[in-house]
Amino acid sequence: MAGTSPAMTDNVRLMSDTPTKSDIEEGLALAPKFDADGLVTCVATDAASGDVLMVAHMNAEALARTIESGEAWYFSRSRRALWKKGESSGHVQRVTELRVDCDQDAVWIKVEQHGPGACHTGRRSCFYRAAPLGQKGTVTLEFRDGDKTFDPGKVYDKT
Repeated sequence: MAGTSPAMTDNVRLMSDTPTKSDIEEGLALAPKFDADGLVTCVATDAASGDVLMVAHMNAEALARTIESGEAWYFSRSRRALWKKGESSGHVQRVTELRVDCDQDAVWIKVEQHGPGACHTGRRSCFYRAAPLGQKGTVTLEFRDGDKTFDPGKVYDKT
């Protein structure tokens, strides 16, 4: 269901009434505007450097668990499942600050990244390629800070 949906866990309640535009933009109540799939986009940045580490999605439960635990929780669109960052890799994200944008349809978390990287490809950040600007025609991406910081095969393939 689109719009604001209530979420409750033991200690966190998101606004359940239909908030006004003023409530959302100027009020102090957390009233996230989830999309038609019940998700809100979340940008995770390094608390010290400000570098963007990853972009993921949260449903109401992931958002509530993140607030309660102080560790990043997300919802995987491909697996259709809740997941805690670092659950399989050990590369946990401790949240130092959580913000919502003006219309509460996006979340920004500042994190302390524990472990060598946030990206499942073995890199510190999921944003390791850039498109050169000012070009026409076929665009070829360039690696930027693209060195692997860990071996994803050793971290994720634990069979």
